[in-house]
Amino acid sequence: MTTTLRPGGPLQQGAGGARSRPYEIRVNSRRVGALLIACDSPFGPTVGEIRDLTVDPPDRGRGRATVAALAAEEVMRGWGCRRVIAKVPTTSQAGLRMAAALGYAETGRTMAKDLPAEPPALSGGVTGRPMTPDEYEVWLAEALEGYAADWAGRGMPPEAARAKSEADHARDLPRGLDTPEVSLCVLEATGVPVGHLWVAPSRAGRGAYVYDVAVAEPYRGRGHGRDLMLLAERTALAGGHRVLGLHVFAGNTPALRLYESLGYRPTDVHFAKDLL
Repeated sequence: MTTTLRPGGPLQQGAGGARSRPYEIRVNSRRVGALLIACDSPFGPTVGEIRDLTVDPPDRGRGRATVAALAAEEVMRGWGCRRVIAKVPTTSQAGLRMAAALGYAETGRTMAKDLPAEPPALSGGVTGRPMTPDEYEVWLAEALEGYAADWAGRGMPPEAARAKSEADHARDLPRGLDTPEVSLCVLEATGVPVGHLWVAPSRAGRGAYVYDVAVAEPYRGRGHGRDLMLLAERTALAGGHRVLGLHVFAGNTPALRLYESLGYRPTDVHFAKDLL
């Protein structure tokens, strides 16, 4: 029996070379699953993505998904893609094993925590307060540069990275400090600002999300990162949220260990692979 992909709908094309198309996974003429192939990520048309790959229960464990993923890579090569990305839920152990077997490298994790009923206490002498307008102006300038540099470091052209940074911050902070449901806070230790925090409702629609958190460089290694995350929990609870999510890049072991120690668990693993 031969496993192949068959288009499940028309090719959708957009600005800047973006395109996507649903496919059915078939064994001979029998449909056994589906997936979506797209190259519409912020990285541009040379980066494709495998989305929503599923195989019907009776056909799982027979290599159908592996063949479908390899066939999807061939489709993306035909589209001119040089890299492929994918997000695998941690509940899919088979998907995680397949990604590793096919040579995908982890680029980061989405993590989440069910928050306690009561706000956690901060360390002695440590407090959180709202960011002032002057602090916001300094933070925003640094955030725009840092966010753009992050995307550029992940392969996005510098001009596109800067444009994305400006567009995303304008979307998420249309009224700056006065943007509804957004909390921009400063952590102080014995009255000295040592870090900042940005918490807002998750774009995924479930709970709150940590969009930015950092300890100022002179104060790192003193446990302030833990207090910042506890402040994030207090902020989320004050906003009526019971779940707090975040993203951590692969290789950022100290942050990952901190989040794990605080009870965060991965919900999705993000992968990437260069197409030869």
